[in-house]
Amino acid sequence: MISKVATAASVIGTVILGSVPASTARQNGSAYEFTLTSIDGTPLPLEQYRGKALLIVNTASLCGFTRQYEGLQEIWEAYRERVLVVIAILSNDFGGQEPKSEIEIKDFCRGAFGVTFPLAEKTRVRGPDAHAFYQWAAVTLGAAAMPRWNFHKYLIDANGYLVASFPATVTPRSRRLKSAIEAALPALER
Repeated sequence: MISKVATAASVIGTVILGSVPASTARQNGSAYEFTLTSIDGTPLPLEQYRGKALLIVNTASLCGFTRQYEGLQEIWEAYRERVLVVIAILSNDFGGQEPKSEIEIKDFCRGAFGVTFPLAEKTRVRGPDAHAFYQWAAVTLGAAAMPRWNFHKYLIDANGYLVASFPATVTPRSRRLKSAIEAALPALER
């Protein structure tokens, strides 16, 4: 998959942040093909969430957007029964804003923001060493939809297709994000 991603990334043009055509999403495969590592060091295969929508966010504890954890927790609480999973992927890629250990970060997220949604260990989200999920996102949505800072959000529909991308400035409480989440939920849950 990675060689396919690297080749395709060089030929895909700029895409406006937002939704992606269904045909493009299907052509590039499913998020269920990827496995992250949980903050506790265990595998976190996205396959385990098959049939659920996913909101995947790269995060950092020392960022000006860190308060978005509150809104992400609100989304998790409001939608988890309606089959949406929020996953935070810790990243130190932007300004060194996630320098702590996984244990310290987990304690911070739980203590300061009451985070109960899944957390993934520190992961590269940009550049040639980016995790395969982020390379896939670049192929699917184009380089313009890659994270430019912490708290960039990707929305995956219940079929595992990447359907939208939101920069850090689109907050978890925004109408734009909530509308996209509603559209990505399985039809029975709307």
